[in-house]
Amino acid sequence: MNAAAFLRCIRPACHATFDLTAPIFACGRCGSLLDVAYDWDRLSVPASLSFFQERHATRNEPIDFSGVWRFREILPFAPPSDLVTVGEGQTLLQAPDIRRLDLPLKPGHLHFQYEGLNPSGSFKDNGMAAAFTMARILGRRRVGCASTGNTSASLAMYASLTQLNDGTPMRGIVFIGSGKIAHGKLSQALDFGALTLQIDGDFDACLKRIREAADRLNLYLMNSVNPFRLEGQKTIMYRVLENLDWGPPDWIVVPGGNLGNASAFGKAFIELHALGLIRRIPRLAVINASGANTLHELVNNRGLRWSNGAWDDAIIAGHRNERATAGLRAQTVASAIEIADPVNLPKALRSLDAMNGLVTDVTDGAILDEKARIGRTGLGCEPASAASLAGLRKLLVNGQIANDARVVCILTGHALKDPDATVRYHMNAEPSPPRESSAPRAQFANNPIRVADDLDAICRVIEQQDIAR
Repeated sequence: MNAAAFLRCIRPACHATFDLTAPIFACGRCGSLLDVAYDWDRLSVPASLSFFQERHATRNEPIDFSGVWRFREILPFAPPSDLVTVGEGQTLLQAPDIRRLDLPLKPGHLHFQYEGLNPSGSFKDNGMAAAFTMARILGRRRVGCASTGNTSASLAMYASLTQLNDGTPMRGIVFIGSGKIAHGKLSQALDFGALTLQIDGDFDACLKRIREAADRLNLYLMNSVNPFRLEGQKTIMYRVLENLDWGPPDWIVVPGGNLGNASAFGKAFIELHALGLIRRIPRLAVINASGANTLHELVNNRGLRWSNGAWDDAIIAGHRNERATAGLRAQTVASAIEIADPVNLPKALRSLDAMNGLVTDVTDGAILDEKARIGRTGLGCEPASAASLAGLRKLLVNGQIANDARVVCILTGHALKDPDATVRYHMNAEPSPPRESSAPRAQFANNPIRVADDLDAICRVIEQQDIAR
């Protein structure tokens, strides 16, 4: 282990520190979340980010091939011999045709960071590479998570491929809520052999129970409350910079569910700027689904702020109690961000502060329409991913993002993560949950056309459709 790495409370007024191998996910003094922190003065940090470009010449080495571990000098908590990788992070920025998106943004100024290219089909693999590295160092045989889908798929895959240093296989354990997981994601957890428990409750109930089970069963928790998960997810921003010739964009736009990505991205840029590896920090836009919009509500309507680490817990507790009293649960077609009580809320507030960020929410109807638009550019994404484009469109129309800004939207997962939602949209079936009554219905549906088994009829339909197009 690197002696210059440690765990630290995120509250500046506390900043209690703990050994890196301490089996804790909250500060033992004040109860706040923990960061993986570094004494950079004791570490050898490259003078320029372009140093990492050299790793492309040694991609035959697994840790240099990894889109996480090729940045290990600025992710220095474990020795190279302990690093876990399954080839995650082979992602590139995609430059879509703005005309296909009908977006009021200057041509060439939008990029999609498509994390669906990861081995399990989502961004979660970045964080799991780091978290499984720590689990192996700690000798934890059981690893587990609560999940709306992507986390379970990634955990199950890594568990099936990872052994402890003594050769003992790992055991993946997944808690899912009742009816709250897309079949494309559930199928991965089942196929990879994870022990899957369906709990009577939503994601928040599952997370509560697995945290309790972790304490009793010596189970290593792999949700994003685990700070090592966020260390791996920082590398999504490293790759964005790499593909922009190491220059930051003006905006990063990301869907907001449990707020792990928003938290990780802010930490990445705070560190890079402090190390002098970037000159400026881009702005951040976090996009909630309107049916799961806790961050939007707290920031925009209740005035919650980072406040130099003195955020107002009473505002958070008041909102949580109101929801509980009213029996309200998160509900959105974007199952990956269907979370009412995001565990990384304080870290996301820190990111919004450091990145001069903002928050908004978008309807299910807007999410599904933007998902179809993204598909027309040749990139298939899950519904939650499309929240980023729906949010960007809203912010452009409102003038909160300028039409000459350089923007990167994060597409978090592959289309086959939730094929049912895609088929329902294009077949003009009612999505589940139903879209808002005020939303337009399947604006970009590509419904199959029934045709008789007759060549003339088939050719006639094709010609008619070409003319209509």
